[in-house]
Amino acid sequence: MSAEKRGVEIDPEDPVEYFLQDMIFHGRTERTRSAYERVLRAFESFLQTRGETLASADQRTCMTWVHTLRDGHADSTIATYAAYVHRFYTYMSQIGVFETNPMALVTEEMDESIQTDPTRREISISQMRSFVHDLHHPLERALIVTLLKTGLRVGECCNLDLRDVYLADSQVQAAFSAPHRGALDGRPDSIYVPSDPTRGTEYNGEVRDASNKRKQDTILPIDTELKQVLKAWLAIRPDTASNTTSLFVSTDEWGRRMTPPMVRNVVMTRAGEHGWYRKGGDAAENVTPHYFRHFFTTHLRDRTGDRGVVKYLRGDVATDIIDTYTHNWGDRVRTVYEENIYQLL
Repeated sequence: MSAEKRGVEIDPEDPVEYFLQDMIFHGRTERTRSAYERVLRAFESFLQTRGETLASADQRTCMTWVHTLRDGHADSTIATYAAYVHRFYTYMSQIGVFETNPMALVTEEMDESIQTDPTRREISISQMRSFVHDLHHPLERALIVTLLKTGLRVGECCNLDLRDVYLADSQVQAAFSAPHRGALDGRPDSIYVPSDPTRGTEYNGEVRDASNKRKQDTILPIDTELKQVLKAWLAIRPDTASNTTSLFVSTDEWGRRMTPPMVRNVVMTRAGEHGWYRKGGDAAENVTPHYFRHFFTTHLRDRTGDRGVVKYLRGDVATDIIDTYTHNWGDRVRTVYEENIYQLL
């Protein structure tokens, strides 16, 4: 919607002012708007020293800016400042002022630490296969293989409902009467990852503990190995008193939807037993759920040489590209995925 239609005079050459004015319409307090203005103006000044603008800034520039904040700022403060810029770009790209959000991948890669471009532990496929081999609990194996085979964020994994998974298996279909999503019709052995779930709001009958960060809904292939571990998990999945729709539910807190802290605890415990995690370690040393997304991206991109398919699977691409891959899902996405996904069992 244009500024004129809203009856507000906003200088179109000043995106920050445009954004701050829109914050008024969204009911943000003066204190919040002042905090955003202070950070956004500082970021804008940094760009000017480099001869760049808000429109021309790219991911590398954003990473450099975050790096300059390290001296004199706590990690939590840096994360807050980066989040402000990220939200600014997200909103401005949604309304068409900017084409992309250069801060998106920067904030994602911060993970638990504030490192913007960490050197991560190098783990080979054979080493990861050994790690998976040592996972004996069906829930733990299903969770970790799902993360490794799909590149899902931990929150997206926790938000999966039974209806989001379509396994072409008569035993599974007989055991779970609830139908899969209509979007999965004609796409057996696949997972639907919605963009809608938001932390603190109700979705499909349950208040969620995490947000999905995908730009668009995505359909992911399930290969024979992932199908095998999901079927093993579903065979023992608890019947829950709360009738949760969750694919993954706790066997400790009986039947409760798995949450990101629960999954992180599973991964940290098993990674620690494998020598891949220690308390106080950083992203360069520790294996966390986010590491599995990094592992998926790195190995699949190297194997396929097709960044477009990998970006589609990660949920990082714009609507038009998502639509292109969705319409060509069976011929291209599934074929490329099945020909190149690594084996872990």
